[in-house]
Amino acid sequence: QVQLVESGGGLVQPGGSLRLSCAASGIMFRIYRMGWYRQAPGKQRELVASITGGGSTNYAYSVKGRFTISRDNAKNTVFLQMNSLKPEDTAVYYCRADDLHNGRGYWGQGTQVTVSS
Repeated sequence: QVQLVESGGGLVQPGGSLRLSCAASGIMFRIYRMGWYRQAPGKQRELVASITGGGSTNYAYSVKGRFTISRDNAKNTVFLQMNSLKPEDTAVYYCRADDLHNGRGYWGQGTQVTVSS
């Protein structure tokens, strides 16, 4: 059974930082591309950042220079360090695992991030 469990969300003031974690089980983690997506109320879910098993990263333009995605293959965990947070970063953040060889993908349950003073 595949599980992706996110943690680390919460309420933070503008300019603050949060670190999200996603612990994976039931998959061969090191071969999966891992991604963080977000969905704000009334908006479509969008890619925030992704990282391949080899460590290649990709970021949405809106978060470049502020967010950093990383992974620990020994702990089956992917992280999203979010700095200089803005109110427009408020959303539910979802972890996703993609096997690029067979097209299988899995979602986590999401964690709320709220940026507000």
